[in-house]
Amino acid sequence: MDADETAWEQRSVVRVIAPVEPRKLAKVPFVELADGRLQGVVSSGSDIERVYVSSITAGSLAMSCSTNNNRPCGALHSYACKHVRMLADEAILQYGLDRVARYLRVEADPGTGLSLTGPVERTPAAVVFSRFLRHLAYLEVPDSTEPLAELHWFPAMGAAR
Repeated sequence: MDADETAWEQRSVVRVIAPVEPRKLAKVPFVELADGRLQGVVSSGSDIERVYVSSITAGSLAMSCSTNNNRPCGALHSYACKHVRMLADEAILQYGLDRVARYLRVEADPGTGLSLTGPVERTPAAVVFSRFLRHLAYLEVPDSTEPLAELHWFPAMGAAR
């Protein structure tokens, strides 16, 4: 183990995996593959104070899209609304087409991308939106090699079990 790897283990920050391609954070500020869904936050095109929480469930491709205060998107039917489509497009930029398709358990064509048709399944926006807000809060934490009290309960690498 070299000195750089040892120094890395002493930090209280996580390595950030660079996106496959640059993303437009103003349009889709938060995208993640979590909880069996591709999910994230998409900015409204018409109201600067409104965001949509959109998701696609792995396997079934059930889609959900609503505002941050749980008002359903009127354009979501058995095909993806623009918010779900933008989320999928940005996820492909972030993680790559193969990884997103594997996570959602669908076939992907490099020429056409993902085919997004599935049932509408309303899921609460609060969990994803609160994760987004927590993500924003961590961006404001200054760099430090000291442990974050909030994350202190995580076991240290190499600690005795």
